[in-house]
Amino acid sequence: MVNKVKILLEMIKFKHTVFALPFALMGAFLASRGFPPLPVLFWVIVAMFGARTAAMGFNRIADRHFDAKNPRTVGRAIPAGDVTLVESWGMVAVATAIFFFACAMLNSLTLLISPFALGLTFFYSLTKRFTSLCHVVLGVALCLAPFGGWIAVTGSAAGYPVVLSIGVLFWVAGFDTIYACLDADFDRNAGLHSLPARLGPTNAFRLAVGFHLLAFILFTLTGFQTDLNIIYYIGIVLTAGALFYQHFIISPKDLSRIQMSFFSMNGLIALTLFIATWLALATSG
Repeated sequence: MVNKVKILLEMIKFKHTVFALPFALMGAFLASRGFPPLPVLFWVIVAMFGARTAAMGFNRIADRHFDAKNPRTVGRAIPAGDVTLVESWGMVAVATAIFFFACAMLNSLTLLISPFALGLTFFYSLTKRFTSLCHVVLGVALCLAPFGGWIAVTGSAAGYPVVLSIGVLFWVAGFDTIYACLDADFDRNAGLHSLPARLGPTNAFRLAVGFHLLAFILFTLTGFQTDLNIIYYIGIVLTAGALFYQHFIISPKDLSRIQMSFFSMNGLIALTLFIATWLALATSG
């Protein structure tokens, strides 16, 4: 049983929850202008783990037939036979229930928008079948994380710094476009859609640079809109460095270090912006 749970957690890359969770916390801390109440913080974390587990589980189920044909993904748990469809759907159902319960424990508005937020993450898994803008759809899904954190604290959308969510949207669209270069040839041959499959890896990389430049500008504007102090902008400088580095260490012709670019640098960016926000709020007069 323990081994099966480990396989399921690895299947959904549970450790990569670090991408979205810091932004949900960032929204909650901004709404509180500091450390939010512990019960709210707890249920935000539970909700984010539930949402991502359900979304990734659904993604693996929806893509199982393509994963079985793709040399890069054939070893994933479902096509490899390490877990069954029943077990995978069971994990999605449990995670979905946890997500809705956590939202209900926060406030009525959080619960009201929760089906839309989770439904959008499920919808993303189907978009490669009909649009090369699937990366932007993923960005739209994840950009709800800081918005959800804000609403969890305030129970209202009033005063929310929208530029933060738009920044998350372009940040996600950028790194997902880069990652999709790994499967550009397979996607094209399989009739799937992505920006690298449509534009070619070189042009997709250029577009990803534009996405990340927009994200950097919007993250910077977030500091101005929320009146954060110099500590936040130190985090912005570190974020700029991480964004530059992830584009520096890979190219359309050399994706050998994409794991460091995609996972390490983007996890660092999310954590840096959250910690910088937290410290800026903690040291505000």
